[in-house]
Amino acid sequence: MDALIKESASQTRDVLKHHFSDLKGTLGKLLDERLVTLLQEVDTIEQETIKPLDDCQKLIEHGVNTADDLVREGEIAIHGGIEEHNDKLWNFTKKASHIQLDSLPEVPLLVDVPCLSAQLDDSILNIVKDHIFKHGTVASRPPVQIEELIEKPGGIIVDDDFTAQDYRLQFRKCTANHFEDVYVGSETEFIVLHIDPNVDYQFRVCARGDGRQEWSPWSVPQTGHSTLVPHEWTTGFEGYSLSSRRNIALRNDAESSGVLYSSAPTYFCGQTLTFRQVG
Repeated sequence: MDALIKESASQTRDVLKHHFSDLKGTLGKLLDERLVTLLQEVDTIEQETIKPLDDCQKLIEHGVNTADDLVREGEIAIHGGIEEHNDKLWNFTKKASHIQLDSLPEVPLLVDVPCLSAQLDDSILNIVKDHIFKHGTVASRPPVQIEELIEKPGGIIVDDDFTAQDYRLQFRKCTANHFEDVYVGSETEFIVLHIDPNVDYQFRVCARGDGRQEWSPWSVPQTGHSTLVPHEWTTGFEGYSLSSRRNIALRNDAESSGVLYSSAPTYFCGQTLTFRQVG
């Protein structure tokens, strides 16, 4: 009993650590992805709103440089000789008439200039905190248990004691390392076939209900075996075809069909044998 308690406690610790480690990694990844999305939005708004202002600044600087060049040309034209003075003054006047020094782009008002900010709802911390504090429970006993193991020829009936939407039953030989699924469904009783006689098997079951997707913790494994050998029909009789395990006999098209015998008296009082007529 002590070993069962210690083993289940150790497994529960490992499950909790693994689950919360995965949860922490997933939450961190989601937060990082959200941060990247918001930073990209900041970059986009910054680039889209600052470009018109940059274009306006470049246009103003170009106008200032043009005016400065024109002033220098005017000074040169004034201080030149008479003929040279007239030519340069004419070129200066002609050039100046084509330049609109008083035409500047419209600069937006300060209130119209975007000013970025972030809106963050601090209440999300309390919401997440409440969910985290309520997340997960520790139970001293599994919610579903195997109630009874009943031996049958070549099989074992497994009966559980819990009402749920679905059940998942697994079994393994006691010498095996891993359990295998043998039944998933809504029936609380299931017969596991192809059981070797006088061999110990372990069974465990879990359940889910109320529309939940996750399965409950596994029940405590129960050990059982069947001392009853599986039923087999004797081979060599015309008119019947046997299955690979020789536990099912089907009539064939042979003209003669004699009596079919079992290989041993494997059925006893209180057990059932099913005969089905097809066609």
